[in-house]
Amino acid sequence: MKTVVFDLDGTLADTSADLIAAANYCFGSLGHPNLLSQKDDAGVAMRGGRAMLELGCQKLGLMDEGFVHTQYPRLLKAYSRNLDKHTKFFPHVIDTIHKFQILGVNSAICTNKPSALAEELISRMGARHLFGELIGSDTLSTKKPDPAPFIAAVKGSGGIVEQSVMVGDTVTDFDTARAVGVPIIMVDFGFKGYDFGGAKPDAIIKSFVELPEVVMGLLGSSS
Repeated sequence: MKTVVFDLDGTLADTSADLIAAANYCFGSLGHPNLLSQKDDAGVAMRGGRAMLELGCQKLGLMDEGFVHTQYPRLLKAYSRNLDKHTKFFPHVIDTIHKFQILGVNSAICTNKPSALAEELISRMGARHLFGELIGSDTLSTKKPDPAPFIAAVKGSGGIVEQSVMVGDTVTDFDTARAVGVPIIMVDFGFKGYDFGGAKPDAIIKSFVELPEVVMGLLGSSS
């Protein structure tokens, strides 16, 4: 059965504001509670907590891996308290998943967000039932771009790896798809800080309205 495997942050949902708030909570201990901004740093926020902590250190002229290592658990704790305060699905996400259901296409999530946070977020947003499987950064012993989480997401949702496709927004997602040997569709929603790193995906979409046609074109119309 055909399966679309989605990244979460920056692909299905705009989580940037809540992630930036959690990172700024950490930098508040250094006297910079508003170091990162939604305007300039949303694209980096989509790459996760560590990326934001590293960016903040760069802005402060700090090359302190110890700070990132120490603050990351604090960031996750702060984020868990308000993980859906501002987060919302990108336009047409839910309608698109429903259309895939009509087409007989599975949907799954493969994210480098800790699984408990990912499960909690999707559940709070009322959409957990739409995804046959959710694999987080700690579900297995490896995470993206290792192929194992993607494969687990496909199989867990009842799909076949050879009839699957990855939808993501970062080089990590691109590398994951290439490691598995499946097509990669990348989203570009115009956030400053997005960085495909020179990756050449099989397709780029700017709206979820485009996705069903692109997926069926890559995987074929037969079941």
